[in-house]
Amino acid sequence: MIFVTLGSQKFQFNRLLKEIDRLVGEKKIEEEVFAQIGYSDYEPKNYRYKKFLDRDEFSNIMNKCDKVITHGGTGAIISAVKKGKKVIAVARLKEFEEHVDNHQLQIVNEFLRMNFINSVNKIEQLGEIILCIDKCKFEKYESNTKAIIESIDEFINN
Repeated sequence: MIFVTLGSQKFQFNRLLKEIDRLVGEKKIEEEVFAQIGYSDYEPKNYRYKKFLDRDEFSNIMNKCDKVITHGGTGAIISAVKKGKKVIAVARLKEFEEHVDNHQLQIVNEFLRMNFINSVNKIEQLGEIILCIDKCKFEKYESNTKAIIESIDEFINN
């Protein structure tokens, strides 16, 4: 199953939803797709969606899926990578009125550089990336929260 999650910021991401809809409609994506579309006003015709999910709904769908297609938000990417999902990130771009600037390009490129995800620079590449994502070998995410807490604790106590 593919889970599409677009976050909760007040920006649309119709460009991504339309491309996924086209790919499903043309049978280029044959597995189940579910999307959390947020503030997008495009309503998919070929897959199930909901505007917003509560915490439990989000967690249940994240646990069921094996692939995540997401915007270039840090939280969305990290939550999927932590769960060992195959992640395809698509940066929201200012030119399509999807965000106020192109900072998501930097975020996506950094996760790509660290080999945690795959990404799409041109929306027309999405179908190809979905077809090959299962063959991709990514680095396993390991949180360094414990090391940070230990470092702070050591600093405070010395």
